[in-house]
Amino acid sequence: MKYALALALLFATPLSAQDFGLSGGRAFSVDLGLGASLGPTYPGAEEAEVSPWIIWRNAGFGPVGQAPAQGFSIAPSFGTVGSRDSADDAALTGLDDIDRAYELGLRVNYGAGPVRAYGSLRRGFGGHEGVTGELGAKYRTELSDRVTLWSGVEVGYGNADYNDTYFGVTAAESASSGLPATAPGGGVNEAALTFEARYALSDTTALLGEVRYGKLIGDAADSPVVQDEYQPSLRLGVTRRFSFGF
Repeated sequence: MKYALALALLFATPLSAQDFGLSGGRAFSVDLGLGASLGPTYPGAEEAEVSPWIIWRNAGFGPVGQAPAQGFSIAPSFGTVGSRDSADDAALTGLDDIDRAYELGLRVNYGAGPVRAYGSLRRGFGGHEGVTGELGAKYRTELSDRVTLWSGVEVGYGNADYNDTYFGVTAAESASSGLPATAPGGGVNEAALTFEARYALSDTTALLGEVRYGKLIGDAADSPVVQDEYQPSLRLGVTRRFSFGF
């Protein structure tokens, strides 16, 4: 209910409230929205669940109503990792519970024509206190004035604190679960293909869909905690573009 109310308030905002004193020049613009995500219940899980999707996209400096300009741009990066409860999955019996984690950091983009490369780093709070991020590239295809497709590749990274939290097994957990003790340490933990579609309802509002087909790799894939190396996800939502002039 609270997500539905937030969505209604977000998209009920009149257009004039989006352009804070801007009559020309540059602005900080960002696509904000809400949706639903269907993905693994925890990193390495076999089962999937539906969770809220808070959308923060295309943040950067540029003309009002447009995505960030070509070249370099820097913007905040946010992320979440769902909680892991040993009572919800027999495969987790004897392992410690992990609270939901919230992540905050920076994302660097570089746009050149239809290609965009990006890298992000975020620090976790709550469920993990490690550092994680992604490195990838996307290719844009304009099917029409309203429909835009993005296809891309991406690799995920976690430092020792992050990977040990989700893929490690301590000596105490090994004794209670029967799983071998494991300390994967930091490094690349996932590779993924991504596909995104955007349908513009207006100059500022759009429907957004994303399919991500990830596969755990390296020490993460070898973890005894992992039930399935393949980690597909599907997300659907609605976004609206906001611009703050200066």
